[in-house]
Amino acid sequence: MRMEQIKLFKKPFNEKMNDKNLKFSVGSYRWGTPTATCLQQLSWSEAFHVPLTDITNSSDFSSLSSTMEQFATTLSELAHKLARILSEKMGYKSKYFRETCLPHTCYLRMNRYPACPISPEVFGLMPHTDSDFLTILHQDEIGGLQLVRDGKWISVKPNPEALIINIGDLFQAWSNGVYKSVEHRVVTNKAKERFSTAFFLCPSYDTEIRSCFEPSVYRRFTFKEFRQQVQEDVKKFGYKVGLPRFLVSSH
Repeated sequence: MRMEQIKLFKKPFNEKMNDKNLKFSVGSYRWGTPTATCLQQLSWSEAFHVPLTDITNSSDFSSLSSTMEQFATTLSELAHKLARILSEKMGYKSKYFRETCLPHTCYLRMNRYPACPISPEVFGLMPHTDSDFLTILHQDEIGGLQLVRDGKWISVKPNPEALIINIGDLFQAWSNGVYKSVEHRVVTNKAKERFSTAFFLCPSYDTEIRSCFEPSVYRRFTFKEFRQQVQEDVKKFGYKVGLPRFLVSSH
């Protein structure tokens, strides 16, 4: 997967933007931060954010598409297994994730973080939480991923043999705060480029996210409503607010 990813990112910018052979949805190739109004909001990175249906429905039999399909299928199965284990730990047996997180609602994201001459003034990826149930990430040996623990940013030591599992916002809401969505960021590197690949376990837009316990910390909301709110906040403030917007207001 990494070899195919490096090959893909080496293509000229115009090809990445407009290559008809890739058969990815319009807007799959992303770079920087279109909404940035200052350096702190700029992400020094480029990515292909690809819906799984673009991969599984592709009639392209290139080594890239067959590798992506194999990778996505394997990680999808692992994500469902993890979601099941985590929910069973709370005493909740459910087909909820199998029924709501389908191939056409999940994503694969290939990231490249170029060497950054103005590091550490900009992030590779701004501090954020993931707007999904679970994220499975594989990073290379360069390092740069950090997460918040006990109010401090700590670096996640690269281990090419390991996968990193992030709890997302939706799992936090669904578990009523039992599992916490982890805030993370990517710091830039002056000398070396960095690659990572992520799988996002997401539901369909009309899926209602509701806590499996009462009294609920969060009000019910659809994934579409959540995504729209995130986009509005990013446009307005330059960053995502996320779950605090959906807390049950105390009277």
